[in-house]
Amino acid sequence: MAGSFSDFLELEVLDHVFGAAAYTAPVTIYVGLWTAALTDASTGSTAGEVSGGSYARVAVTNNATNFPAASAGAKSNGTVVTFPTATASWGTVTYVGLLDAASAGNLLAWADLTTSKTVSSGDTASFAIGDIDFTLT
Repeated sequence: MAGSFSDFLELEVLDHVFGAAAYTAPVTIYVGLWTAALTDASTGSTAGEVSGGSYARVAVTNNATNFPAASAGAKSNGTVVTFPTATASWGTVTYVGLLDAASAGNLLAWADLTTSKTVSSGDTASFAIGDIDFTLT
């Protein structure tokens, strides 16, 4: 899974590090699924996010348990991220996004899935520990 920070987060980090403005990390990060491509310019309202069939972004408390310390330039999830069981087809999921709101909001980071996943009614999508990776290069 290759990932990237969004343009929004890149600018926030640059401003924070170089003294223009402080950035306060969100208390909760929301994990979302997309069936269409995400890019650095995408937002929390970018078309292609899964909808219907009991889909909801997964709320993950932003702490060192759920997102352990970065290592070798990478940050990964430290706990399993499990979505609600689909009650209708969600389509073929190709991207995952980390956001600062339960709906809309700002896209913080995104990644394409190494293997696309078709989510049918009755399926439960999840990411094992370490499966959501973001690397700064």
